[in-house]
Amino acid sequence: MNNDMNWLAVYPEIVLLGMACLIALVDLFSTSARRTPTFWLSMATLAVVAWLHLDDLRSGSTLYAMQGMVVADPMGHLLALTATLAVAVSLVYARIYAADRELLKGELFTLSLFVLLGISIMCSANNFLVVYLGLELMSLSLYAMTALRRDHALATEAAMKYFVLGALASGFLLYGLSMMYGATGSLNLGDVFRAIGTGAINKQVLVFGVVFVVAGLGFKLGLAPFHMWVPDVYQGAPTAVTLLIAGAAKLAAFAITMRLLVDGMIGLAPDWQQMLAVLAVASLVIGNVAAIAQSNFKRMLAYSAIGQLGFMLLGLTPTEVSGNTYSAANGYSSAMFYLITYVVTTLATFGAVMLLARRGFEAEEIADLRGLHRRDPVLAAVLGVCMFSLTGIPPTVGFYAKLAVLQALVSTNLPAYIGLAVFAVLMSLIGAFYYLRIVKTIYFDAPDEAAAIVTPADAGGARALLAFNGAAVLLLGVLPGALMAVCAEAIRIALAS
Repeated sequence: MNNDMNWLAVYPEIVLLGMACLIALVDLFSTSARRTPTFWLSMATLAVVAWLHLDDLRSGSTLYAMQGMVVADPMGHLLALTATLAVAVSLVYARIYAADRELLKGELFTLSLFVLLGISIMCSANNFLVVYLGLELMSLSLYAMTALRRDHALATEAAMKYFVLGALASGFLLYGLSMMYGATGSLNLGDVFRAIGTGAINKQVLVFGVVFVVAGLGFKLGLAPFHMWVPDVYQGAPTAVTLLIAGAAKLAAFAITMRLLVDGMIGLAPDWQQMLAVLAVASLVIGNVAAIAQSNFKRMLAYSAIGQLGFMLLGLTPTEVSGNTYSAANGYSSAMFYLITYVVTTLATFGAVMLLARRGFEAEEIADLRGLHRRDPVLAAVLGVCMFSLTGIPPTVGFYAKLAVLQALVSTNLPAYIGLAVFAVLMSLIGAFYYLRIVKTIYFDAPDEAAAIVTPADAGGARALLAFNGAAVLLLGVLPGALMAVCAEAIRIALAS
């Protein structure tokens, strides 16, 4: 491939890297307490990067570049586009929150851009080393952001736990990838796929490597039993950082799961899809049951995320059914749709929490939401819609997302997958208890104070965006077809190439 194609395949990442470095320099000379030049430069950068990914997504083409180490295809562009929009929305919500906690510094913006750069690299990775490069870039930036609030003991503790367990997860993944390299003799996913397809490689070594890879991915996705870092980090990190971990970072974990297991190791699907099914079941049980006992809202959302990602993971399990892969594309597209819509709902949920918070008050406890509809009807409505969506109640998008995954399982016509679908529905009923408890607290409990919530004068843009975000949760539920079609087409092209 010529050099022009090499640069074209990574053009969004080049723009993002260059602008992240430029913004870091500009911020050094900024005297604005609100970091106005830094903020708007970051927004402009994210808008340009989003447009580049959208333009490439519309083309529907697949480019292999950098000696096959990078692949630019619709699936990668769709995930990177969603991550870019998620980071942009997160920064809009975070600006007001960070200003009251002395966190509104250049590092908040530059590290967020480096997080996105790591995500983008993982979305386009076609090589073990590129996967690990993107993973570490994203992870190290998130570790630093978690510890930005240096005078806060809970944030420091969360950063230490996140760093130690994140390093353990990276070690698991790296060890598994090294075993796959030793067995197949290549770092490129295409070569690994072909080597596994020959059937001439020691199967025990391959399966041993897959076990470590799946364990590493389980850590990054926050799946049980590798979930121990999730509640502490969600609760301890500044809410602005929690939103990045709960939103955009999940898209990166899904991207490398697809790249490694589907693009590179689909020949071992009978082995890893059983592991994913076990992780999904464990996550559904632990996430939904443990969330019931939580009084801290962010901690409850952490256990909720474990259960939600367990539900999403079910979409990746019907890869090989009765010796064929006809159900794979349906399951993968349903899982991608589920995750994208979950990120949209998560953005609105944590955005509302950040707008509720004020100097010296975090609005993290469920009790803090009592009677919210009397004090701020807009925030109450957004949170209510998000809770209904996470529960899976129509006409919110969460209902259609769950239905799509269940349809992918039931369409296999196998008792095991139908049993998984029934089990997922039962776990969703348990989840309905703690989600609807939030709605009850917002609308039926008496508020601790009757005064209306006063937001800063410059929070109008964030409130408008939050209202649009909440409306998107409803709109995507009423009209899910367009996004579902884009997901299905992206998966079809990815599998075909």
